[in-house]
Amino acid sequence: MGHTSRREFIRQGSLGTAGILFASGLINSSFASSVSRTPAILGGSPMWTAASWVKWPMWVQSEDEKVLLDSIRSGVWSRAKLVDEFESKWAATIGTKRCLTVSNGTNALITAINRFDIGAGDEVITTPYTFIASVQAILANNAMPVFADIDPATYQIDPVKLESKITKRTKAILVVHILGLPADMDKIMSIARKHNLIVIEDACQAHLAEYDNKRVGSIGDAGCFSFQNSKNLPIGEGGAIVSNNEKFIDDCFAAHNLGYAYGTSTGAVAGDSFMKASKIRLTEYAAAIGLAQLKRVEEQTKTRHENAKYLSSMLKEIDGITPIKLYDKVTQGAYHLYSFRYDAAKFKGLSRAKFLEALRKEGLPCSGGYKVMHTQAFMQDAFNSRVYKSFYSRKMLDFEDYKQRNNCPENEHLCNDAVWLLQNVLLGSRQDMEGIATVIKNISKNADKI
Repeated sequence: MGHTSRREFIRQGSLGTAGILFASGLINSSFASSVSRTPAILGGSPMWTAASWVKWPMWVQSEDEKVLLDSIRSGVWSRAKLVDEFESKWAATIGTKRCLTVSNGTNALITAINRFDIGAGDEVITTPYTFIASVQAILANNAMPVFADIDPATYQIDPVKLESKITKRTKAILVVHILGLPADMDKIMSIARKHNLIVIEDACQAHLAEYDNKRVGSIGDAGCFSFQNSKNLPIGEGGAIVSNNEKFIDDCFAAHNLGYAYGTSTGAVAGDSFMKASKIRLTEYAAAIGLAQLKRVEEQTKTRHENAKYLSSMLKEIDGITPIKLYDKVTQGAYHLYSFRYDAAKFKGLSRAKFLEALRKEGLPCSGGYKVMHTQAFMQDAFNSRVYKSFYSRKMLDFEDYKQRNNCPENEHLCNDAVWLLQNVLLGSRQDMEGIATVIKNISKNADKI
């Protein structure tokens, strides 16, 4: 990279077609907001190509490879000093006393739930708008997922609806900072204290997101992160549990290392195991990749937050497009995904599927996001297991009744009208953000022809 700064490298690597034109002086901002162009779906030239966006995950050979190659050449591949170093730096980054890495974010959630002694017969309240791993982690501990509907403006779990779901079986709240944006943690923590409930933060999409200047994952009793390939800090696979509770993290260490106590060296064969446990340790070379990515995550997060704010300021002016909102106390969004709600009626009846197709034709990576979760077959499969039949009443396991009890109409509406843009799009230039707004304006203008 020579003397090129990392910010300049990110900027240059993320200039889309529109961004290149702006940078060269061939287009200016006032023109971008009013330019009339034929949408690509109707035969016009696409605004971007696949190469226009930052390639993800990002890997800078000159900066990133030495620690990785050294770790591979050392022959020390199971967890050792590099894993310890990454854990120490991630805890410091999030603002907690301790961190434990594990094989993936799903196992981070499973382990955290387990070590808070949440299991068969217990209920865990969570959001219906989340990745399946959040719910599978509850089921893996034989607990009962209870869904509280979302705030339609923020897509986060609604604290009022959350409190209405609490019963004598409720033991924990699994807060998901979905899309990388913080939930309303003041209200959630107040409810948890009032009812003596554990709060586990699923921050698997929310690396460095902040609520009231505190990093998510550090606010509840524990936080869980994922470092899967698409995440804002990608390792390929990997996860972490963070907490200020020293005993809890010690127990999680034993749970991830065959029941051997914290401090036991990796590979010990003659130690005394004191709990039923699994082995879900992170490798040294995975930690080496994580340390390389950690150097960029602060700056990338700021870029995403700034670009998302700018993009929202333009999209909110388009009839039929409602950008996602942040709570007033959110001081930084991670924006693993950028989302807005799409009203087909305001686009002359153009279906969301066709709208998404029009965006993709422009070279803009996008999707419609999640499907309704609690009605899917994996839930019924868990209910049919021997352990669930042993700990829950027949009424609680009646799947039709369960679906009705956990019906979340706001979530269902969102699943039908949300549009997602991938996080690397937000690493583009401000001109790329203007290009996105221009593309959507032109789809609106030409909706009757698409």
